[in-house]
Amino acid sequence: MFIAMNQFKVAAGREADFEAGWRQRESYLDQTPGFVHFALMKGDEQGDYISHTIWASREAFIGWTQSEAFRRAHAGGMPEGVIEGHPRARFYDSVITESGPVPANLG
Repeated sequence: MFIAMNQFKVAAGREADFEAGWRQRESYLDQTPGFVHFALMKGDEQGDYISHTIWASREAFIGWTQSEAFRRAHAGGMPEGVIEGHPRARFYDSVITESGPVPANLG
């Protein structure tokens, strides 16, 4: 398992614009080999968000970043002034994994 995350600092008062941009996007992730899960997460601090994707492997993620679908998914971007600075990318390979039953609201 491989996890890719981008941390965003959203400008004060622009949180609804940021969330709407994610809701309205064409992601193409479900068409990508090795894609497992996506979540947009909101932190406790104002303007703190991360996009979080889980992949079968690092190679699957790299394949996504080199695909035409990736280019199409990232072509629009956010309106100017919504995000402060550049997102911070973080990448993790699994060392230990455990699973339990998937709650109905996560399926």
